[in-house]
Amino acid sequence: MPSTGHHRTQKRRSRHTTKPRSPRSPRHALRRDVPATVGLLVDERDFTAMRRYRSFTFADHPDYLHHVEGLLRALSQQGGHTSVALFDPEEFAHYCTESGLDPDSSASRSRFTAEVAAMGPTIAYTGQSIDHLVPLLINHSARQATWEYATSLLNDLGACASCGEDIGRAAFDQASELLLRVLEYAGPGAHHLVCSVPVDGEQLVAALDALTERASTAVFDSSQGAEFVAVLAAGLALEGPGGVVLRTCTDDAPDQLQGWRLRSGELLPLTASEVFSAYCTDAHTGEPISPDPGAEYRAGFDLGDPPGSSPHD
Repeated sequence: MPSTGHHRTQKRRSRHTTKPRSPRSPRHALRRDVPATVGLLVDERDFTAMRRYRSFTFADHPDYLHHVEGLLRALSQQGGHTSVALFDPEEFAHYCTESGLDPDSSASRSRFTAEVAAMGPTIAYTGQSIDHLVPLLINHSARQATWEYATSLLNDLGACASCGEDIGRAAFDQASELLLRVLEYAGPGAHHLVCSVPVDGEQLVAALDALTERASTAVFDSSQGAEFVAVLAAGLALEGPGGVVLRTCTDDAPDQLQGWRLRSGELLPLTASEVFSAYCTDAHTGEPISPDPGAEYRAGFDLGDPPGSSPHD
């Protein structure tokens, strides 16, 4: 027969093991509703620039990326929304100077990251690997920079001296109409358009993916559309060189490649041989590139036709 002391011990153990868990604190629950943003140094050059600060203690970029990936996973497991922003050391130094902050401080880095998240592009973290996240963030940031530059350029053009019309707004409206015409005349299929415009030694480039089902209008991402139209509008307004190329993919036919050149504020169709040359020449070196196997190089259609007419007739 067990002793009385042993019996009391068993009761204490029983009470301990059956006691319900206390609910998590309200503060812990609120933490899940607070978004988190991680500022990411995407390349070795930016990482090296940050190493001049003693409070930034990482020794090499691959190790830094490994720890960032672990942090992102940990934040995601807490159930809140986590995003990633591009951390630019030059902009950070300028921000600290303007704000009177000590750049050699984790608090300053955190504050700068919050400012970037509020004003600049971010990528939502949904479990992507860091190898996938870095190029995604670079591309997103480049697109944002292109959009900002193109819209700033359009805004600075002012009004027409003879008619008083806002030049940038008129070019944007014209570019919007041209985009809709290209997609309408291209017909059903998956379309990939690229617009390239040289401005002050820089190459403004915007891409757009659109899908057109039979007997329906094209569907595309609105932000991509705005970026594409802004770059095309800049080329139209400046009346400089530039161009647009289009690839159309369908299930039952070879890919069709077409193109147009910007000239004197108009978008004019290229011939089939000019389209072939545009696609088969490296834009940077001028060296020839092998033709795309299975693709058809076709002349661009006339975008001056009135709506409802067929450009292929």
